[in-house]
Amino acid sequence: MPADRKKKWPKEHSVIPAMLRVVSCAALLALTLCSLAQGHPAPDARRQRAMALEQQGKNQEADAEWRAILKDHPGNPEPLAHIGLLEARLEHYKEAALYDRKALAINPNVPGLRLNLALALFKDGNLKQAVPEFETLRKDASPGTPDYQRATILAGMAYYGLAEYAKAAPYLKEAADRDPNNLPLLLALEHSYLWSNQLKYVLDVYRQILTVNPDSAEADMVAGEALDQMKDNAGATEMFRAAVKADPKQPNAHFGLGYLLWSQKNYAEAAREFQAELANDPQHAQSMLYLADADIQMNQLDQARPLLEAEIKIQPSFPLAHLDLGIIESQAGHNAEALREFTLAAKMDPTDVNAHWRLARLYRTMGKNELANAEFDKARTLNKQADDTLFQKIANGKNRPPQAQALPPNNK
Repeated sequence: MPADRKKKWPKEHSVIPAMLRVVSCAALLALTLCSLAQGHPAPDARRQRAMALEQQGKNQEADAEWRAILKDHPGNPEPLAHIGLLEARLEHYKEAALYDRKALAINPNVPGLRLNLALALFKDGNLKQAVPEFETLRKDASPGTPDYQRATILAGMAYYGLAEYAKAAPYLKEAADRDPNNLPLLLALEHSYLWSNQLKYVLDVYRQILTVNPDSAEADMVAGEALDQMKDNAGATEMFRAAVKADPKQPNAHFGLGYLLWSQKNYAEAAREFQAELANDPQHAQSMLYLADADIQMNQLDQARPLLEAEIKIQPSFPLAHLDLGIIESQAGHNAEALREFTLAAKMDPTDVNAHWRLARLYRTMGKNELANAEFDKARTLNKQADDTLFQKIANGKNRPPQAQALPPNNK
């Protein structure tokens, strides 16, 4: 899997928002207030007024009241905890975590406070610091309780957001065992197994997902990617056909099916799938690229050229785009332009046998036999693997597994 993954979660990726909805009932819990006074009670009237404003959703007014109480009672964790809660409601998660930590330093046993801190860190994208807080919550909760399950899910999703999928999987598996009908949870687990190369477990989870939702296009795609990595081309193609049938609008479904058909040299049907992906997402760079290549394979060069020129504007770093454009220029007798494109393709991917072979043939046509022989020698000595897997193609395109990243700021 190439390392250049997106830094932010793709908007099309349905697992993360759905998983956040799973745990949203826990988000920013109201604190248990009776234990917060801790020997430094605030004046009852002021405290009641602050509480009332908070309950009415008048966050700014409540914040001002709690800050006034904090000024008079700096050793009381209650105003700190409530200020943290109000900051979190305003999505000021860094500030919320700061106040939660201060309150915990005074009293680490305030019910609900550590969870508020962990959630503030989680929603701020500070996942590494959130993990130990969720671990503490797991240790403090009894196994089988809702608190334990919530902390387990959130710990797993924190590792998931850090792209540490092998670490995420055991937490998500434990949570899924307790909630076997939770589709977003199962999808997150299926992805974690795929992205940590635990392929046999992907198919186990896929079969479980079918009992919950037999028409899950995303589950079909993940299973298809796993089968593709296992070199089961027929099985992978079947899975992507099922995904397209289940949801024709599912991001990457048409592209995945198209790529599998393209790799089987079924260019006409592959082209139709790439066109369907582009109908869903006109900026889908991979579909544009492989549609152009399918056109070239079918000798439809006039259709391929505008696609490749648009592709290079969107994503200039795909070697195949330059290689294919070089083929078109070479066919047209534009040797200088072809040389430029073939040279770019070989520079971007020095292990591409085809780029060196095309360069060699072009040099020979131009009478530059010494350069041609050098390129032929490179092509002969290279040991390039055949086509990359679909998994790698999707990873190189617009939609890909997330790398370590911050969570979207507004998922409630």
